[in-house]
Amino acid sequence: DQVYMEETNDLNEYVLNESGRIFYGTENQISERAWNYGQFDPGVLDACLYILDRRGMPHSARGDPVMVSRVISAMVNSLDDNGVLVGNWTGEYGQGTNPSAWAGSVDILRSYHASGAPVRYGQCWVFAGVMTTVLRCLGLPTRTVTNYNSAHDTDVSLTTDIYFDENMRPLERLNTDSVWNFHVWNDCWMKRPDLPDGYDGWQVVDATPQETSSG
Repeated sequence: DQVYMEETNDLNEYVLNESGRIFYGTENQISERAWNYGQFDPGVLDACLYILDRRGMPHSARGDPVMVSRVISAMVNSLDDNGVLVGNWTGEYGQGTNPSAWAGSVDILRSYHASGAPVRYGQCWVFAGVMTTVLRCLGLPTRTVTNYNSAHDTDVSLTTDIYFDENMRPLERLNTDSVWNFHVWNDCWMKRPDLPDGYDGWQVVDATPQETSSG
């Protein structure tokens, strides 16, 4: 099928492994945290199916890993669709849990399934950890990926740009691009019959909520 992997070692790591490490920090000071994916824990499969139901995904589409990965990447964050996690980068977490306090996905998914309300709060590694859990639970080989000096392009120019006026004062209203110390997303493995030859294999999916760029 479209998510078949020939190597048993790959299956053991990217589908069956229930724990792992997520890297963060800076390129000069790389840190790691243990994460319990717990994709086979009681209640997790129910929560994953609830996510698909909540999005209204037709059962006929649930055998397509392209569609499943897109729906899950949208639903792991709460932006637009009351998904699993609320993003918060303010440093104020009084109405919920500090993102750094999470050590796994199970409590987050169970809470979302039980209440139907987005769980507070997540940042990129939490979104990615939950994404790994859900996709592995649904049978898609998935891994968590950390990138350092992560450029964030907001105007689809494929560059990070800084604009100045004629007096060399920064034009802050235009200077929305940034470079983050690190960012965490996911790769999931699938064949792509919808694309030309050569695009099978690891596909990038990112559940961290992004702002709209040029529509």
